[in-house]
Amino acid sequence: MTDEHEHYEAVVVGAGPGGAAAAATLARNGVETVVLERGVDAGSKNVTGGLIYAEESAPYTIDGLLPGFREHATERPVTDYYIHNIAGERVKTFDITRGHERDTEWADAVLRRKMDSWMAEQVHELTRETGGGLLTGVKVNGLLRDNNEIVGVTCEELDPIEADFIVAADGANSELARAAGLMDWEEPEEWFQGVKAVVDMPGDAINERFGIDDDEGEAHLFSGDLYDGVRGGGFLYTNENSLCIGNVFHLDSIVAEEAEVQELLDALLTHPLLAQWLGEKYNEREYSAKLVPDSKKAANPSPHEGRLVLVGDAGGQMQAQGPIIKGMNHAVTAGALAAEAFVEARSRGKPNTAGERYEQRLHDEGVMAKLRPMRYEIASAAGENDTATGLAERLLDSPLGRAGVRAADTAGLLGRAYGSPYLATMMPDTKTPYVTLPTIIAEELGTRVADDTTIEPPSLGERIGELTYDTDVGNPHIVLEDDSVEASGAAVTACPVSAEGFGGGCYREETVQSNGDEERVVSLDTQPCVECGTCAIVADTQWEHPRGGKGVEFREG
Repeated sequence: MTDEHEHYEAVVVGAGPGGAAAAATLARNGVETVVLERGVDAGSKNVTGGLIYAEESAPYTIDGLLPGFREHATERPVTDYYIHNIAGERVKTFDITRGHERDTEWADAVLRRKMDSWMAEQVHELTRETGGGLLTGVKVNGLLRDNNEIVGVTCEELDPIEADFIVAADGANSELARAAGLMDWEEPEEWFQGVKAVVDMPGDAINERFGIDDDEGEAHLFSGDLYDGVRGGGFLYTNENSLCIGNVFHLDSIVAEEAEVQELLDALLTHPLLAQWLGEKYNEREYSAKLVPDSKKAANPSPHEGRLVLVGDAGGQMQAQGPIIKGMNHAVTAGALAAEAFVEARSRGKPNTAGERYEQRLHDEGVMAKLRPMRYEIASAAGENDTATGLAERLLDSPLGRAGVRAADTAGLLGRAYGSPYLATMMPDTKTPYVTLPTIIAEELGTRVADDTTIEPPSLGERIGELTYDTDVGNPHIVLEDDSVEASGAAVTACPVSAEGFGGGCYREETVQSNGDEERVVSLDTQPCVECGTCAIVADTQWEHPRGGKGVEFREG
């Protein structure tokens, strides 16, 4: 094989936080490393909410691996953290900053295009010194095998590359993870979908409206009845001169409720609570979406096969447990641990043991305990069933339950509960904590928000039209295998660039005539695709990434 293909000691696929951490650690240990990124620029394919954390308990942080990170790659530090319970125009807010600061060395708001591009420059310099480097516009589409053993990767734009160690840091839609049989797209309940708008706002306006200084920032979470019963919630983060505003919902709930996800975003943007921050002028820089793995159910406890290891979203390493929303920091830790495992395995003359060593490090360093907390396993077994949920719903909405909510607030228990990481890690994935409880809290304890909102969010067509695409004509990256409404109709509403009655999106429902009979079918146009991967789970499709440099290009991310 070595005589046939170019060989590197290590190949890292994806130049996000996990890939950058792995590549930097490998390069600093003298490992010949090449990084392959399918975007025209690092970050052009990536989306986050988003905050990046440095945990006090983590063995690695991104600023420790790449000095100068906070000065050059982030927006604002998060100095205040709030959660808002909403019922109509009534809102009850809790300050959960103290809970947010537990085990937090720092937390900064970021935009992926800016962040990833800066990281890529540092990584390219480091890996070039080992005889490698970083290449953009390269789509890795599969695993190179010899006698059924993984020995490298195959690419659309390059000849196959052989490697002693392969790091799949290619995101939630990782083709390498699926090719190795380590991850799948079978269960909607294992995934969240995030939809976000980056809203233009001058830094001085942010400071005035949020009551902060240049070196301060705020994070806000939203839950309650403004989402028509869909399980999930909203967020708002302050950047240097913009806001990130969006929602993250359980994908199975989006499908069950037949929710139009862009309309749910508009429901948040136009709520009176946000009027105090958005003002009268609204300029949306970018609309985006992505899939987010639910680590409690999707994180692979043994994320390796042969020479291949998975880090970050590719391995399901995204922690979303109530107000705890952490992913990029876990990707950083995983990437560095994976590299560390290979360096040790190589030094002992057993490079093929790197995967086992990586798995052990994830457990020894407590990463897997955070991603798949045992408390959730126990609580979900008891609480995630129709009987328990129905009982909780009836009790909360009874006079006794509402009195209990008022008493808990008087005793200060509600605020402490929202700020408790312990309770967050055992919160059940049911309607009760996402919709019913926040709504009742707001009804019983909330204050009416009187501000009038005057903004008009862009239409879906306008949002798609503002995105940048390099359409790969003649090479569709999604193929609809069953066009029946029964098999693929859920994509019409769940796809963030599609909607019922909207003719400019990816998925559309149509009625066709065949032999005198009418049939409802789904049609597909991949041109406006934002590559979130939602349809790979909710529709009968064959899905892969577009070729290197093709498809959507995010300017903010």
